[in-house]
Amino acid sequence: MPRPAAVLLFCLTLLGSWSCNPSATEADEPEFLLRASLLVAEDHTWFRAFAYFGELLEERSDGRIVLQTYPSEQLAKEIEAIRMIQSGVIDMTTTSALLSNWTEIMTFCEMPFLNDSMEEVDTMLAGPVGARIRAEMVTKTGLRPVAYFQAGARHLTSNRPIRHPDDLQGLIVRIPSIPAFVTTWEALGAKATPMAFSELFTSLQQGVINAQENPLPLTRMAAMYEVQDYVNLTSHVFGWTYPVIGEAQFQRFPADLQAIFLDCAREMQVYERKLFLENEAMIRADLEAKGMEFIEVDRPAFVRKHGDAIYNTLSPAMQEVYRSLKDPVQ
Repeated sequence: MPRPAAVLLFCLTLLGSWSCNPSATEADEPEFLLRASLLVAEDHTWFRAFAYFGELLEERSDGRIVLQTYPSEQLAKEIEAIRMIQSGVIDMTTTSALLSNWTEIMTFCEMPFLNDSMEEVDTMLAGPVGARIRAEMVTKTGLRPVAYFQAGARHLTSNRPIRHPDDLQGLIVRIPSIPAFVTTWEALGAKATPMAFSELFTSLQQGVINAQENPLPLTRMAAMYEVQDYVNLTSHVFGWTYPVIGEAQFQRFPADLQAIFLDCAREMQVYERKLFLENEAMIRADLEAKGMEFIEVDRPAFVRKHGDAIYNTLSPAMQEVYRSLKDPVQ
């Protein structure tokens, strides 16, 4: 029996640039119909930002560009979406450190214990490391970043309180398929289990895994409060994601539409940041109201236990980049 992803790939390939509206005629179709696959649900700030982006694009291009955005991994899981963009089947998604499977510099996108605040992330992305990340995304993955969205701090959720790395012994933690995350959680003493986001809730329900780590918006969106009791404030990553379009797809736009597309993307980033800041305070209150208990952890102990685990896995060139961020005076 064919896999669902294979069936979807075949169907989308057949669709080509057709509209999803079965009654549409060729005359009704835009010059460029884009499809975006997101892992988040419709109430998440990333989806709402994409919806806003789509409205801007259609209006400012006079209908020449239309963006259709599919939430909750309806089209594909994140790594499949990347490959589908690279093969020209769909056009956009959001991604970051998962691209370290293609190029090592992307490890810095969600490197545990690299940054201590989102302000530090903003500074890094405005500097030479941010510029190098964006350049290598285009040249080595075929994806063009057009903005970036804050994800906030990643925290560990579990069914027992975790205050110190010693409390992690025997804990099976779901992580995304990012090599640095495997290294980190195993160095801290947990068992790291890579798994697609869409499989997370059921796996916690069935006891396949005991814990997961994500920013609070994703924790709430996935209803982790139904299967997890504690949010342990590890702040092990201050993350972000890039809205990306396939470079080949972007290059098909004429110059005027390229300019419109990038202008709209910049406005999308500003809009998403506003939504993120508005949401941040109320999400914790909502999770607490739903029964989750927030645990203050000994973060310095986590940093010490982690030590040089990530640094030691990096190539000499990436170790140099790491030192430039952690000790810029040398």
